[in-house]
Amino acid sequence: MTFAAQILTLYPEMFPGSLGQSLAGKALERGDWTCDTVNPRDFATDKHRKVDDTPAGGGAGLVLKADILGKAVDHAIERQPNIPILAMTPRGKPITQARIREIAGGSGVAILCGRFEGFDERLFEARPQIEQISLADIVLSGGEPAALAILDACIRLLPGVMGAASSGTEESFEDGLLEYPQYTRPQEWEGRTIPEVLRSGDHAKVEAWRKAQAETDTRLRRPDLWERYKDVRDQSASGARRKDKETDQ
Repeated sequence: MTFAAQILTLYPEMFPGSLGQSLAGKALERGDWTCDTVNPRDFATDKHRKVDDTPAGGGAGLVLKADILGKAVDHAIERQPNIPILAMTPRGKPITQARIREIAGGSGVAILCGRFEGFDERLFEARPQIEQISLADIVLSGGEPAALAILDACIRLLPGVMGAASSGTEESFEDGLLEYPQYTRPQEWEGRTIPEVLRSGDHAKVEAWRKAQAETDTRLRRPDLWERYKDVRDQSASGARRKDKETDQ
């Protein structure tokens, strides 16, 4: 099944961009995924193809018009009725690896790229199926770089894109933790050596070391992730204890 990506953008020349290179580029050539752009200006009716206007109530900047963007979104839905529609905006919900995996497991995605001061809020009221998504707590010039990042995260999970099947699972965020530290040859560099456990050949010890390192790094570097991980871990352990207790009765 081909993963179909639709990008609603005022700058279609930005796509596929970097996704035309490396693994994503090879996957695009093979037909593992497709990349189509929709320019909202094509749905404007005035001679200047205007897609924005000044903010109601005053203020700096311009706001993307709901009537024009609504037509562009409807066009994307008509082409692919059953795919998720994401709107890239700093006001959106932070994207997660779990959501990326859900999207990558489907038939495609439509991504609406924000610009200027953002979208007329009535667009989301009238099209509630649009998911407002944020890449991170940063502000970009537009949603296009964020859309590229979202697509990259999805494409690399498509079957056959990555060489090793485990490459997509033994990574940061996949199990709620940051990934463990990685090492490779040479064995010694500037007086620093690869940890002995990784040279031991004992797979059980290696796995235990990696799990411990992942937990330590997550606790120190991303306490927000660590708290969520602890909650899930504790709930799972509590559930397992209850099940064992019920079995013993």
